[in-house]
Amino acid sequence: MSIEKLPAGSRGAKTPPRLVVKLLMPIMEKIHRRSGDRFGGFDVLYLHTVGAKSGQARTSPVARMDDGKGGVLVVASYGGAQQHPAWYHNIVAHPDQVSMEYGGRVQRVTVRQLEGDERAHAWTHITEQVPRFKGYETKTDRELPVLRLTAV
Repeated sequence: MSIEKLPAGSRGAKTPPRLVVKLLMPIMEKIHRRSGDRFGGFDVLYLHTVGAKSGQARTSPVARMDDGKGGVLVVASYGGAQQHPAWYHNIVAHPDQVSMEYGGRVQRVTVRQLEGDERAHAWTHITEQVPRFKGYETKTDRELPVLRLTAV
């Protein structure tokens, strides 16, 4: 199974410095876990990947949406930034080494990048659940990857 990496954009939202993210992420993860895997009005999952370059285990909190078909949808939005989030690069590099965690349960998953009508339908579903994603789409000219995670 492989995932074709979508191209980065030529414009997008500003992202915080990596050092700030590195320092704040452990604190944010504790807050998410204490609040029942919720943050900012949406559900959160912890995406476990393998670093594209480093080969080291990585954990990234991301918004999750139930797809209504037994899977979970995630969007590589990075807040509408010009580039994709690191976890997306990790998934593209190692799509067979991905798991998700929420509700205290870790599950290995298969990952499929949605395209065409299937992506459009999922995007409508996502923006109905979390309207802020509409704003991310207008901040950048890149296509925001929509991925379906299905437990193995």
